[in-house]
Amino acid sequence: MQKQYISLGNKDVYNGQYLLSVFHIIPNRENLLSAASEVASESSTGSNLEIGTATSFSKSMNALVYKIDEQKNLVYIAYPWRIFDRGGNIQNIVTFIAGNIYGMANLKACKLLDVHFPSQMLTQYDGPSYTIDDMRKYLNIYDRPILGTIIKPKIGLTPSEYAELCYDFWSGGGDFVKNDEPQADQDFSPYTKMVDNVHEAMNRAEDETGHTKIHSFNVSAADLDTMLRRADYIINVMKQGSFAFLVDGLTAGWTSVQTIRRHYPNVFLHFHRAGHGAFTRRENPFGYSVLVLTKLARLAGTSGIHTGTACVGKMAGSEEDIIAAQMALRIKANGYYFDQIWSEVPENDPDIKQTIQQEKEIWDAGALVLSRKRKEKELENEPVKWRGINKTCPIASGGLNPTKFAEFIEKIGTVDFITTMGAGVHSHPGGTKSGVKAILQAYNAWHEGVNLRDYAIDHEELKQAIEFFKVKN
Repeated sequence: MQKQYISLGNKDVYNGQYLLSVFHIIPNRENLLSAASEVASESSTGSNLEIGTATSFSKSMNALVYKIDEQKNLVYIAYPWRIFDRGGNIQNIVTFIAGNIYGMANLKACKLLDVHFPSQMLTQYDGPSYTIDDMRKYLNIYDRPILGTIIKPKIGLTPSEYAELCYDFWSGGGDFVKNDEPQADQDFSPYTKMVDNVHEAMNRAEDETGHTKIHSFNVSAADLDTMLRRADYIINVMKQGSFAFLVDGLTAGWTSVQTIRRHYPNVFLHFHRAGHGAFTRRENPFGYSVLVLTKLARLAGTSGIHTGTACVGKMAGSEEDIIAAQMALRIKANGYYFDQIWSEVPENDPDIKQTIQQEKEIWDAGALVLSRKRKEKELENEPVKWRGINKTCPIASGGLNPTKFAEFIEKIGTVDFITTMGAGVHSHPGGTKSGVKAILQAYNAWHEGVNLRDYAIDHEELKQAIEFFKVKN
């Protein structure tokens, strides 16, 4: 046991100078408190043995175990936030608190469940600069979720085949198309040619529909120079606002995410979380939660992050997905163990208190009220300006289709998200155009409070979708 890392009951950890965390820990041999002290040591200033070269100052940088719950195997650890790279470096935070500890031999389980960033710490980090509010203004859409798709098959199409499906989706009424996470510079689909063809398809769709469209391009690559070249090529071809930059945040890394954020602050930064299940699945005893990942992504400055479909779709998920979506969007959100206020000023500041209260009233009223307010454009001038970290947009993908759309909206409790249905669009019996029309019809049915089957009587695309996806009610 390393006693210098133990400070049970210490109230000073709430003074704004500490990042707070809670872990689920199961020791291999020792008791929980002893294991907790080892985790605190390894994840801050120390090692498995007491450090003889420690100075008085270095000791003040020790992580502190300030609370344990032996019944639930919970360990609360506070980290002086001054130990983290002052350049707003997310990679550095993860290296400290979710790094070497997972290899410690004395642990059977070690999972980071929640974190809290004090307002004083937030000033060091970028947060999003381009938000869903900016995207709504570009698309002139305020009354519904932004309707997106992933082109399927996700890989194997030529640039012209890919672009034709983009056109079909956009011309059918869709807003947003994304590259899927593996799309890159394959021999059958050269990257620059794909961009050129998408540009042509978008122009064609916009001319026909009279509405602006957006495409999210995967700029993840083997090195940062290639990522920047891809991004610059897109900027030179596409018009401002018509594109987003997708980064495979976990496989490309936090440095890639933050490089794109800082080089291109006026572009929607789309965080795809491919690989997250290795860390976040509940049955995994090691790693961190979806909530922690979402908080880190918002702190890093991502405009949008995939947050799951809360078991409505095909992916493993739970109510945790809903909590993560609210944590991405709200000024104040409740986590598992910590409330998070994304403000750089104290929560008792009158302006912040008023903003939080207004936000609570909107959320408590429900998604339908929010949708109607947006349709009337009462919220067009969002966000309320406050000094803090801007919102990150939840992106819902993985098994959704027109028949599941309303269920997901009700679960997530907001229309402020991007849906990226893949097979739920392209598998429609009438093809991609019919698929996106069915999604719009399903949304309208929910918005008008009409039973899906009743609404489908006069809407053929939705009727076909119901039959294809076998809705029972």
